[in-house]
This record gives sequence, structure tokens and C-alpha cells, in this order.
Amino acid sequence: MRGKDVTLDSVSITYPDGFTAVQPTDLHVEAGEFFSILGPSGCGKTTILRAVSGFIAPSTGRVLIGGDDMVGKGPNQRPTALIFQNLALFPLMPVWENVAFGLEARGLSKRARRARAQELLDLVALGDQGDKRPGELSGGQRQRVAIARALAVEPAVLLLDEPLSALDLKLRQHMRAELRAIQRQTGVTFIYITHDQGEALTMSDRVAVMNQGVIEQVGTADEVYSAPTTAFAASFVGEANRFDGTVQGVSDGLAEIATARGVFRGRNPAGLAAGDGAMLFVRPEAMALGAGENTLSARLMRRDLEGAFVNLFFDFGGQELAVHVTNTGEATWPDGDADVSFGTANAVILPSGPLARTGRELAAQ
Repeated sequence: MRGKDVTLDSVSITYPDGFTAVQPTDLHVEAGEFFSILGPSGCGKTTILRAVSGFIAPSTGRVLIGGDDMVGKGPNQRPTALIFQNLALFPLMPVWENVAFGLEARGLSKRARRARAQELLDLVALGDQGDKRPGELSGGQRQRVAIARALAVEPAVLLLDEPLSALDLKLRQHMRAELRAIQRQTGVTFIYITHDQGEALTMSDRVAVMNQGVIEQVGTADEVYSAPTTAFAASFVGEANRFDGTVQGVSDGLAEIATARGVFRGRNPAGLAAGDGAMLFVRPEAMALGAGENTLSARLMRRDLEGAFVNLFFDFGGQELAVHVTNTGEATWPDGDADVSFGTANAVILPSGPLARTGRELAAQ
């Protein structure tokens, strides 16, 4: 199996009711790449997946796979396979028949289908499970059966729509490694849809961050996390402390932002100018106790232990400020007011813009 590249050329998708799920989008996924589209529910990421697979026709633009225009080609005519959230395994068929299901239409004999199914079950470490029913397997094993079935038709592109969402945390973490290993072994192009940052950052060669039908940023996991280019990307991927204000000065790739709680300095990748509205973002793990380049005084409200890390939450003039500290077992925590700081190189100042909703806001729905 070898992967093919996927190109979206000015693709937009508008439904009959007038709702535009995907704004005009250009995107290129390299052959053999593990590419994730990360975004909140309703942002349009599954719609893109369905357009690549042929279940939805673009309203404008083209989908190309391996350089070939997919216009007029349905799902069965494309070199793709799609794994849904619910897996859609046949409960009364043995596992090997589930895997070989798509091969009968190709005219393969039962013996050939069984042999191919066994190869794929060996690939996903289920070689001795072929005669069981899906209901006799664990959730992670059923997930691997679905992957084997998708690979049986030898797709160049495997499309995965939040396939791990129904699994518990430990199993999801295990399956991340399994999926990445299978992708590397087969060389098939994976396009993976998720709202889970951990999945996208852990598995992907590159990640696209999507919001309200627009891809806001494409980059490696390190780039998306450490060098966000929009306020939404900075607030959606990982946690970040935010300070709103106005740029009051710039120099040497840095900017100085005046906020209601003080003046702070950070990187200026967008080339903001004095007078521009801006937001400064700094990760909690980039914060430190004690004075530094950007120092503020705050009051400790609570301390949450997460095993290897301790999360400290401060009240900074009515704003909650998070500081993540490695749990060495020897550290002491401030009692009341304390200085907290962050380095200029660890802060990014971006144009003001829409933000991702917080967990608290989502829970209030």
C-alpha cells in the first residue's frame, strides 16, 4: 500500500439551507502523511472529510487525490476508505469476514479473502482473533478490526472521523500509538478528524486548526502549539493565560502591550504596529514563581495536584492565572500574594480575534 497526496483547491461547501460549512479552502496533504484536522464540534472538519471521500460534492472548487480530479467520482470510485465513529462492524460475522467484507465484490475467492484478512489481522496484532465475533472483543480490538477492514481494499488515503471518541482515556492513549505505528508501517495517507488536542499533537506529522469553516493554521504539532498564528489557535490548542490590550511599541521582532494589569513584552510574529489591538498569550508551563522579565503580583487561590505536575491558580486583579509547576516533591508554595513572571520569548502577541470557548462556557450550555 502506498499513500497519495490530497489537495483541496478553493473548496467550499454550502448546504441547501444556505449554511456554509466550509469557507473557500486551499489545503495540501502530502502522500504518506499523518494529517489531522483539529477543531471544535461544528467547525466543518467532518464536512471536509466527507468531501474527500465523495459523500458530499463541493459547492465550489476541486478535490484532487494523487493529482486526479475527483469530480463526478463517488465513494466507491475513489482510492479512499472511511472509518466512522461507530465503526459499523457486522456483529454476526466473524472478525475475519468483517475484515474481508469489501473483497468479495472484487471477485476474490473465500480462500484468498481469508488469507488477506489474516495478513491484515496480523498487521494490527489480532492474528489469533479472526474466528471471534466483534462483541467478544474489547473496544480497542474492535477499533483495530475496523482499521484492518478499511485497509483491506488497499486505499491510498484512509479517512478517520473521531474513531477514538468512544474509548476510555487509557485506551485512547494506547490506540494513539497503535494508529501511528500502523500508519508508518503501511505508508497510507491518514487524514484524521478530532476535537482532542492530545490526539492531534501526539500522532500527527502536521495539524490543521479549524474554526467556523476556516482553517486558521497549518503546521507541525510544535509549530501549532508553540507558535500559534491566531487568537483562536492560541486559545484552542492547549491552555494559555491571556492579556488583552493595545500595542504601545515594537522593536526587533518583539512588541510591548499595554493592558489593564500592566505592560508586558512578547514575540510579535504578526508584525503588529503601535496602536493595534492585541492579545498576549503565555502557556501556564512557561510561567514561573518569582520575579523575571515580565513580573506581576497575584494571590494564590488554589493548588491542584496532577501527579507529575502541580497546577497553581492565582487571582490577578479578578483574572484567573494558571501556573504549571513540575512536582519534585520538594517545592514549597506561596501563601497569599506572590510574584509570578514569564519570559519575553515565551509570550506571543497576536491580533485581537475570536477565541475558543472555555470548558466552563461549554459546560454552561
